[in-house]
Amino acid sequence: TEREVLAMTTRPRREGSSMALRQNLRIVIADDEALRLLSLRQQLEGMGHQVVGEATTGDEAVRLARELKPDLMIMDIRMPGMDGIDAAKAITAERPIPIVLVTAYSEKSLAERAAGAGIFAYLMKPVSEADLLPAIILATSRFEEFRELRKDIDDLREALEARKLIEQAKGILMNRRNLTEQEAFRRMQQQSQNENKKLVEIARAIIMADKML
Repeated sequence: TEREVLAMTTRPRREGSSMALRQNLRIVIADDEALRLLSLRQQLEGMGHQVVGEATTGDEAVRLARELKPDLMIMDIRMPGMDGIDAAKAITAERPIPIVLVTAYSEKSLAERAAGAGIFAYLMKPVSEADLLPAIILATSRFEEFRELRKDIDDLREALEARKLIEQAKGILMNRRNLTEQEAFRRMQQQSQNENKKLVEIARAIIMADKML
């Protein structure tokens, strides 16, 4: 109904970040150094998270992300073959998730590449638990905001388009049938119920028929 269309445009944004508050995230870690993987695993498990996979190359990280569908990934930049930034691009292209990038370098070019790869947080080596916790919270919070924003934008566009079509269809009925706005809308509602179709579909049909006359 028209009220439902209006509600879509005014639905309040959810507050807080459910993922950011979780203490049992399923995490995949990637680093070409075995000792760093071990240290990172111990830190994460000590924080209550579950390390579900370990990768030593970027290609392996992409494969594990696809197979294990983790809640979050923590990856080193420098790895054999595909580096962490290219791996992040490949992962987010298939299934966006929060990614924390770990690096021993502070090169501007790396930061610029990372920004374009959907990285949500950065960590400099050596990684301490004191740095790891806020980085995870930051990455998951930013990801939730990104996901909600993208969802809101999609819904808003759909709602605005529906609203525009409904108004256009009402105007056609008012002009052709000499109806009031309320009468035109009630006719559209009745047709929607009779045909078991969405109101916006009825509006599109009215507009299409008017163009053919």
